[in-house]
Amino acid sequence: MTVCLHNEISGGKKLRAKTRKSNSRAAKAFRLAAQSLAHSDSALGDFYRRMRAKFGPAKAITTTAHKLARIAFHMVTTGEPYDESVFAKAERKHRSRQENRLKTNARKLGFELVPIQQSTENFA
Repeated sequence: MTVCLHNEISGGKKLRAKTRKSNSRAAKAFRLAAQSLAHSDSALGDFYRRMRAKFGPAKAITTTAHKLARIAFHMVTTGEPYDESVFAKAERKHRSRQENRLKTNARKLGFELVPIQQSTENFA
């Protein structure tokens, strides 16, 4: 099953970094599942959208399929059930890093970020 990059390096120089071609049904299933995460509100959906913005749709599908394959492998080998809280924790960590980066950039430009207070009042 080929859902990860195959890096060919010679003499410290990267020659190729493409995914090998495969006729594996499992790889196709993981890719299809990764592609379906585009509109998902889950942490994996956020991961897919972040990778799509960073690398483009093709590499995003491959990286998300690889993540799904690692999750499935862990579940099969350890017998543990799927735990969404692990990914929620990673998303919170990513969000706090993103907020800190925004605050730092705003401070460098001479601005200050202030969080918006959510009001519970209804305007009629």
